[in-house]
Amino acid sequence: MPLDLSATSADLTRQLCDIESVSGNEATLADEIEAALSGLSHLEVIRDGDTVVARTALGRAQRVMIAGHVDTVPVNNNLPTRSETIDGVDYLWGRGTVDMKAGVAVQLKLAAELTEPVVDVTWMWYDHEEVEASLNGLGRLAAHRPDLFEGDFAILGEPTNSTVEGGCNGNIRIEVRTFGLRAHSARAWVGENAIHKAAPILNLLAAYMPREVEVEGLVYREGLNAVGITGGIAGNIIPDECMVHINYRFAPDRTAAEAIEYLRGLFSEYDVTVIDEADGARPGLDAPLAQDFLAAVGGEARPKYGWTDVARFSALGVPAVNYGPGDALKAHADDERVALAQIADCEAGLRAWLTASGRLG
Repeated sequence: MPLDLSATSADLTRQLCDIESVSGNEATLADEIEAALSGLSHLEVIRDGDTVVARTALGRAQRVMIAGHVDTVPVNNNLPTRSETIDGVDYLWGRGTVDMKAGVAVQLKLAAELTEPVVDVTWMWYDHEEVEASLNGLGRLAAHRPDLFEGDFAILGEPTNSTVEGGCNGNIRIEVRTFGLRAHSARAWVGENAIHKAAPILNLLAAYMPREVEVEGLVYREGLNAVGITGGIAGNIIPDECMVHINYRFAPDRTAAEAIEYLRGLFSEYDVTVIDEADGARPGLDAPLAQDFLAAVGGEARPKYGWTDVARFSALGVPAVNYGPGDALKAHADDERVALAQIADCEAGLRAWLTASGRLG
């Protein structure tokens, strides 16, 4: 069945989620999105790989980019979707409902229906967000078509319980290695155990007190954690190498380069390899359009603790915020589910802002 953009945003969320689109398998869903939008005369539709862009050209004084990713983490017995009610709250349950097809559904519905928004809008639905940064469809699109990123403000539909979350923490992953000397485990004293040498690294991480940093009125909380450890080649050999995989989520008062320098100082006695890095994003809430948006949707802005693609817009000089239905704590969970009321609230907020004649600009 083709996507029905005239359906409610909740029903459209179900349609999107039931088209499985684990990272690397987005083509079918991208095809459906492109087909559903291609007949709309008020939109120019552009395809780049499995990223679909639709934009208005109304000659407005300002342009806004509104984006969402169409891929999900792997399914784990949580498709097809189903409806459920918990403590009187109606939910749609299933992979992608929170992260982030409910947000994409709202965006698609508004893209189809709002033929005369008060700002020009570039809608972006992109692939490969849930995997390594080098594959990210938004990053690829920025390289291929930088002209599409010319705008005054951006909104990313990541799950925020339909409230505004400004900026995001940065993200770095490093490998910290210790080295020893192999020996038969029956004569361990002639070797050096590299796994045992990793104990001070783990002790340091266990004792770490997260830094809380205020940036432009929002307080970001950092995290520094071991997320993996490997070492040893057999059950009767003293290991000569051990690797601790560490993830650092750092506040946007630091650049990625500054955060890496901090980590190298923290683990100065060890071999450190940086395997992934991404700058965070400052809140960007001082931009006039951001202030208008916050006023239109109501509530108080909060910090985004996780890394999101708002950082890509921020790096291009475009202030960006996160705004979408769903509780981020349910993202990637086996019981992933979104409250239907939040989908409706997000749609109402975006619709009010994009149609509030005289409010923007």
